[in-house]
Amino acid sequence: MFDTRDPEFLADPYPHFTALREQGEVHFHPGLGLAVAVSHAACSAVLRDRSAGRLWTDATPAADFEAFNLLHRNSLLESEPPRHTRLRRLISSAFARGHVARLSPWVSALASSLVDSLAEAIAADGSADLLTHLAAPLPVEVIAELLGVPAADRPLLQPWSNAIVKMYEYDLAPPLATAAETAAAEFVAYLRELAEQRAATPGEDLVSDLVAVRDGSERLTSDELVGTAVLLLMAGHEATVNVIGNGIHALLTHRDQWERLVASRDLLPTAVEELIRFDSPLQLFERTATEDLTVAGYRVRAGEKVAALLGAAARDPLVFDAPDRLDVGRSPNPHLGFGAGIHYCVGAPLARVEVSAALSALVTRLPGLRPAGRARRRGEFVIRGFETLPVTV
Repeated sequence: MFDTRDPEFLADPYPHFTALREQGEVHFHPGLGLAVAVSHAACSAVLRDRSAGRLWTDATPAADFEAFNLLHRNSLLESEPPRHTRLRRLISSAFARGHVARLSPWVSALASSLVDSLAEAIAADGSADLLTHLAAPLPVEVIAELLGVPAADRPLLQPWSNAIVKMYEYDLAPPLATAAETAAAEFVAYLRELAEQRAATPGEDLVSDLVAVRDGSERLTSDELVGTAVLLLMAGHEATVNVIGNGIHALLTHRDQWERLVASRDLLPTAVEELIRFDSPLQLFERTATEDLTVAGYRVRAGEKVAALLGAAARDPLVFDAPDRLDVGRSPNPHLGFGAGIHYCVGAPLARVEVSAALSALVTRLPGLRPAGRARRRGEFVIRGFETLPVTV
């Protein structure tokens, strides 16, 4: 069984997943304390089976994690029907007011500007960190623009997100858990104030629409609005940073695919899907059995947890031809990177716009982009990404 603290595993978990898949589709992982699905079919079943739900359990001691627990108790991602049905209907209605179409040209212009900044840094120093100049600032600026966060406050968002998502890792050190709660409390207070401002003076942003959205007599509570906004930041920021970082690293280390994309910009839509599949930014997604269920012959008792290993599903040879090969033209590409079933990512269309804009700007403005030294991986399993990704031309 793989060890999530082993640097060799963290560097490249996919051979370990392959070996495990060859022994069976679902296994109990004693280190994680839950069953893990490693085939595409089993992962899809975990994500879609209504007997496997997202049942939030407060971080403990609850008194030490009041804000963190508040965010998750009121999150679309951590709820099940009928509450999930109500929340998704309201949130989808707010999203449907043209936000992706409104933001798309702005996202493209922002990506081009950030790539120009990356090019200037490379020209000045010989190399630069792609994460610092492009992958990290792009999604946080997009989410801030989506929510209507004033420019002066936007530097607050990335540190809050970075701190809060540490709580999703296993065996977290106490100081990091404390930092996560502090960030959550600060973010909750900030968003409550922002929502009050938008209620008094609405704008074109999503917070204004979340404040105003109605479905008959139904509306979002203050806590639900805050939970929704934080979910959008954490999911939208962390996942997109790592799709871009992991994806560009994959392209630059599979030079033929980079050159293929430079030569054929019409491959951008399939390239985006392939980068999400090839090195998943989210490796593990948990469910809890609400009643006894069977996944690929493995019995999960009511109350027990089971997880879909999304990176393992993405390398299943029964679904993907030559799954360890990067192929920017791969089609069809039924990856599970945005989830499946009722918890399918509500922000998926915007994420695709962001990744496509980043790729387009890079291949247009910096077609000679290359690695510059060794990239350094983050020492975490669930959220997979890089700490540094130096590049040059």
